[in-house]
This record gives sequence, C-alpha cells and structure tokens, in this order.
Amino acid sequence: MSEKIVIALGGNALGNDPESQKEAVRQTAVSIVDLVEKGNQVVIAHGNGPQVGMINLAMETAHNSEAATPLMPFPECGAMSQGYIGFHLQNAIQNELRSRNIDKACATVVTQVVVDKEDKAFENPTKPIGSFYTKEEAEEMSKKGYDFKEDAGRGYRRVVPSPKPVDIVEKSSVNALVEAGNIVITVGGGGIPVIDENGKYVGVPAVIDKDFSSAKLAELVDADTLVILTAVEQVAIKFGQPDQEWLSNLTIEECQKYIADKEFAEGSMLPKVEAAMQFAKSKQGRSALITSLEAAADGLAGRTGTRISS
Repeated sequence: MSEKIVIALGGNALGNDPESQKEAVRQTAVSIVDLVEKGNQVVIAHGNGPQVGMINLAMETAHNSEAATPLMPFPECGAMSQGYIGFHLQNAIQNELRSRNIDKACATVVTQVVVDKEDKAFENPTKPIGSFYTKEEAEEMSKKGYDFKEDAGRGYRRVVPSPKPVDIVEKSSVNALVEAGNIVITVGGGGIPVIDENGKYVGVPAVIDKDFSSAKLAELVDADTLVILTAVEQVAIKFGQPDQEWLSNLTIEECQKYIADKEFAEGSMLPKVEAAMQFAKSKQGRSALITSLEAAADGLAGRTGTRISS
C-alpha cells in the first residue's frame, strides 16, 4: 500500500565534503527511488552540521584574509548549505529516476522554519558547528561574541542555540509541490531559523535539530509515516552493553519510561525518539520508523526497524 512518507536523512547519508557527498547521495538516491517506485509519495529532509560549519569557517577565513570579504551571517550560511546539499540530492535522485524511466520531478525548497524568540535554548547554546580549536583560539574568537564549549576532549567548538521548530514558512509551497506529484527536498539542516519580529521574519544564528523539523514537516504535509534514518537498523536499550536489547515496536508510554531511565544518548538517539514521539502523537494513525537507510524499505514493510506509535 502506498504512503506519504517524510524521510529524515542522517549524516551517514551525506558526505563531509562536496566530492564525498556526491558519492554518498548516489547511494542514498537508490534507496529513495526504491520507495518512489513502489508508489509512495516521498518528502525529504536532511541535516547540515558539517556542511554549515564548513561554509561558516570558509566565509570567516575569507573575511579575515587580505581580501576582507564581507562577513556572512549564520542564517545565510544555512541557506547556502540547503542549496548545495539540495543540488546534490536532487541531481542524484533525478539521475536515478531517469535510469529507471520514472517520469517524476524533484525539487529543493529553501526553507525558513519559525522558532520562538523566547525559547530557552537561546539562553544556553549547545549545538556544535564547524572546526575544533585550542582553548586559546576559542578564547580569542569568543571576543567576537561567539560561544564555545569543550567537545569530548577533542578541543573547543563554536556552539549555537538549538530552538524547537514552531512552523514552516514555505509549508503551502511544499504541500503544492507534493500534491502535484513531485519529490520535495525541504527543511534542509532543520531549516533556516527565523523569528517573527513585529510581523516580519528575521533570521537568527541557530541550528534547529533536523529530526524535530522533520516531525513538524511530517505533521504539516499530513504524512502517514515519518522515517528517521540513522546508522543502526533498530533502536536499542542497554546500547553497547552485553545485555543490549533491540526494540521492534514502542508505544509512547514505553518511550517515556526509557527516556526517564536515560536509555537513549543525548545528541544521538534521544532527539530521534523524541521527534518520533512528537509525530506519532500528532494525529491518530500516524507512526514513526527509526532505522538505517539500507533497511528503510524492509522497515516500512514491517520486517525491521523500530516503529513508534501512539
């Protein structure tokens, strides 16, 4: 049975630089077009952590060079990452569609996502972006107003706020493209964060978690299933321990219990489970699937993955 599916691509579906990314998305496109070929409507979201950090660093380096290139604000760096990741994805998907003689179009929508300017995340930046720095380098750059945090003994990284998504500005455009039968790539990197300031949308330096934006997107396009792709085929408790247990089906109540027991790592599986719960609770009959890219088709058929439903 065909479904309307929102797919949230994890970092393993993208590369860390343009050339490796083009190779990675060629493989990603095969799995996506497999789902399209089965008659499903597919909407794609993706992260941008390494990419937006790379763009931001390049722009800052150019600004500090003899060329004195104008400094690029962070929301604009997010928009650039949406454009180039979107280009690679839609190009790979279109080539895969053509190779199978499937007459479908694929388009990327540069997407603004509304966040609440009162979100507590703005008081505590936590989302790491860009390269690692020494303590001395971080202290020097902090004079520009940037926030830095030590990252697992590997050095210091710039951190920005990670507010929750409230709405998607281009939702009507995305819905129109989906209803016309297109494959749509949207809310790239969680979307370009904007706040509503006196009736105008204003970009803010932040990174929205792409899993939460994907859940909001899935709600707004009235998807049947949200598929959150990650490096593992199923969610587990006691992960990495001798008594590790893979989970096939979870209720909201079971998820809440495991979260209370701190079974899911922050910054890793926890936001994926929380986003899956958010979508599953949004309307009767909706469910979310957490699995790997390679296992997505089997997961949708109920043969693997972790299904979360209300």
